[in-house]
Amino acid sequence: MAKRIIQVQEKVPFRLLAPLSLQHMFAMFGASVLVPFVLGINPAVVLLMNGIGTLLFILITKGKAPAYLGSSFAFLGPASIVIAKFGFPYAQGGFVVTGLCGCILAFIIYKVGTKWIDIVLPSAAMGPVVALIGLELSSNAASNAGLLDKVIDPANVIVFAVTLGVAVVGSVCFRKFLSVIPILIAIICGYIAAICVGIVDMTPVKEASFFMLPQFQAPKFDIHAILMILPVLLVITSEHIGHQIVTSEVVGRDLLKDPGLYRSLFADNFSSALSGLVGSVPTTTYGENIGVMAITGVYSVQVIGGAAVLSIICSFIGPLSALIQTIPGPVIGGISFLLYGMIGTSGLRILVDNHVDYSKSINMILTSVVFVTGLSGVTIHLGTVELTGMVLACVVAMLLSLLFYLFDKLHLLNPEE
Repeated sequence: MAKRIIQVQEKVPFRLLAPLSLQHMFAMFGASVLVPFVLGINPAVVLLMNGIGTLLFILITKGKAPAYLGSSFAFLGPASIVIAKFGFPYAQGGFVVTGLCGCILAFIIYKVGTKWIDIVLPSAAMGPVVALIGLELSSNAASNAGLLDKVIDPANVIVFAVTLGVAVVGSVCFRKFLSVIPILIAIICGYIAAICVGIVDMTPVKEASFFMLPQFQAPKFDIHAILMILPVLLVITSEHIGHQIVTSEVVGRDLLKDPGLYRSLFADNFSSALSGLVGSVPTTTYGENIGVMAITGVYSVQVIGGAAVLSIICSFIGPLSALIQTIPGPVIGGISFLLYGMIGTSGLRILVDNHVDYSKSINMILTSVVFVTGLSGVTIHLGTVELTGMVLACVVAMLLSLLFYLFDKLHLLNPEE
């Protein structure tokens, strides 16, 4: 029997809205709060701005693009350097300027259109680029679960296995209402297993104040700090295009055309600029939530909006925020193991759905070079910015595709190509 699909603009019954929204919030929580922990800031303001940014994204894209905005990892490298040298307020200034430049880029795309994407990223290149979004994150899932530790804790393995097992079985066996919340059920089962094996620390919940106000602070601007962070715009633009394409594949709509890449890119960068203004970290569309949509068939922006509202509430209620932060790594790792794999499979689906012909050398070369570039671990440094993994693969794919396009126009290609 076919899975019940809840479409992008479909309204969800109120009794379903809370659990479906919780599922999306839990999926992004572990990764999103990791960024403020690494940068040494209070995660409450990040939860607040993730929620506000997501609601703005839904508004700007006219409710046609299902996406949850979480903390961006792309800024970690240069932001850490700026914080160490100048302080966090100056990193905020870099976030604001980078976000505003991204808004300008969105305006340029509005004027020139998106036909160039088919030239610089044909299906044979786009498929592996999208697949790499999930595949390069696979080690993060295993690391969160503690499976890459030198000495593996059996408790971590048990919790990971329970979480992943329930998610897998639930995704293919659950029926009716349960069939749309397998991720939420898996997280709950994994959390119970974690309590049973003794790896959950409830101390933060007991010590948290019931009501707390996020810590806001104003940005400061320095040209040197800004120039350290600005090149990240290339990274987040490539990441955004990849996320929109894989989401389009999942929901069965071309989101680059409607609501338009310029709208989603503007919304993403506007949210980052706004976050930097108040003391939070930049935002980005989140792969975990794309994975949830792929597994559950729930694409409703109403559900994602509900998750955003819950994130905002959590930023003010201390015990609730602390409780979510007690979810251990093996639970997050177990869920991510499946979600990242689903994103990787969506990339392969692009190749299948577009009937990419691998009897043609161009297609074979594009896919081969992109995959090897993304998975090889090769890193190129542009100042303080690193190009590696999916982002470097995307850049290489664009350059190679443009080269083949030029050869075609100059009639230098083999006629069989």
